[in-house]
Amino acid sequence: MNNKPIVAIVGRPNVGKSTFVNRLLGARHSIVDDKAGVTRDRLYFDVQWMDKPFTIIDTGGIIPHDEEEIMVNIFTQAKVACEEADKIIFIVDGKEGINPIDYDIANVLRKSGKQVFLAVNKLDSPEKYINTSEFYSLSIGEPYAISALHGSGGVGDLLEELTKDFDYFQEEEEKSENIRIAIVGKPNAGKSSIVNALLNKERVIVSDVSGTTRDAIDSKVKYEGEEFILVDTAGIRKKSKVDWGIEKFAVDRAIRAIRNCDIALLVIDATQNISDQDKKIASTIIEAGKGMIIAINKWDLIENKESATINKFEKEIEKEMPFLSFVPKIFISAKTKQRLVSIYKLAKEVNKECTKRVSTSILNKVIMDAVSMNPPLSIRGKRLKLFYAAEVKIQPPTFVLFINNEDLLKDNYLKYLENKLREAFGFKGTPIKILKKEKGEKK
Repeated sequence: MNNKPIVAIVGRPNVGKSTFVNRLLGARHSIVDDKAGVTRDRLYFDVQWMDKPFTIIDTGGIIPHDEEEIMVNIFTQAKVACEEADKIIFIVDGKEGINPIDYDIANVLRKSGKQVFLAVNKLDSPEKYINTSEFYSLSIGEPYAISALHGSGGVGDLLEELTKDFDYFQEEEEKSENIRIAIVGKPNAGKSSIVNALLNKERVIVSDVSGTTRDAIDSKVKYEGEEFILVDTAGIRKKSKVDWGIEKFAVDRAIRAIRNCDIALLVIDATQNISDQDKKIASTIIEAGKGMIIAINKWDLIENKESATINKFEKEIEKEMPFLSFVPKIFISAKTKQRLVSIYKLAKEVNKECTKRVSTSILNKVIMDAVSMNPPLSIRGKRLKLFYAAEVKIQPPTFVLFINNEDLLKDNYLKYLENKLREAFGFKGTPIKILKKEKGEKK
């Protein structure tokens, strides 16, 4: 459980909030771009200043009275962040000067009842610090002249004042035992809606605008006494359709989220046919060696459902993606919450399979029985000899076959052995890897 103090970073678009966050982190974690509204969801990061750890929330740029749907959603996200936060840093643009929107935001922040620190950003030299004077009219308090880009000015003074009453404590860094579930898929498959439905709150912006989620966003949730981490990601489009810049960074992070997760929930739109992009995303998950669940979303929109409808869909998936025969499928609706909580149960089952260890003696019996039932064909008078097998790794389960000649063990026979391992041990939802290693002379 995170008991660190929470600090929300708020302000109108393009004042440098994400740059300030990155300055605290010492790395480019938040997406930074000159376009307004680049950070759309609120993002959480753990930071430390002078041995005082705390959590910062990077929010989307606020335009309080903007009627455009996405801007209204951003404003809502920022308000929720302020409710969650213990303190607030309000960032304004010292280079551009005060803006009417700054007054509107200041009014909202005063009503929050939280302690607010005013940071006048983009002042990269002492002679420009006088530009802070006009910001006293916001009635927020003493303005701090800072340059988030260069880390100069009053950044240190601001953080020292911000953290002076934060209790000092040291946390032991331990690998999280929580199952990390990455929600992935094409744009508009309903990924953010699934996250919000599972969390029972508007944690991630949901909109019909393609590409609404740009960062991979972590949310911790507890179900039946067990904690899970849900990671909402940007929709992954075909490379040819991905614009260079912000969208490319977002897609890269979605792929990185797959590599960092325990289980990937591949969301497929039930109202659309299985696409090549669905297959490519699935292949990315398999190549990363991650556990996998296929969630067929928007099941409520399928009309005239019969008892055989699910079976029909499963056969279609099997036909289009036969390499996913071991992956469990679940038919859900983020809108009606149909079968949503079953995701947690499936994730636990798949995670158990991903971490399964097999007894060496039983493993070898299964392998040797498989070879006896269906011996490999000889190649140019040479026959494969399999000496023994061992499991050497989990997540995914990885096996090494010690053999006389690697060239004699062909892909089709490896697939046969994989199927026999699955018959014997299950491995539902997890890819398995079989490596080959020569032992002794080639014969």
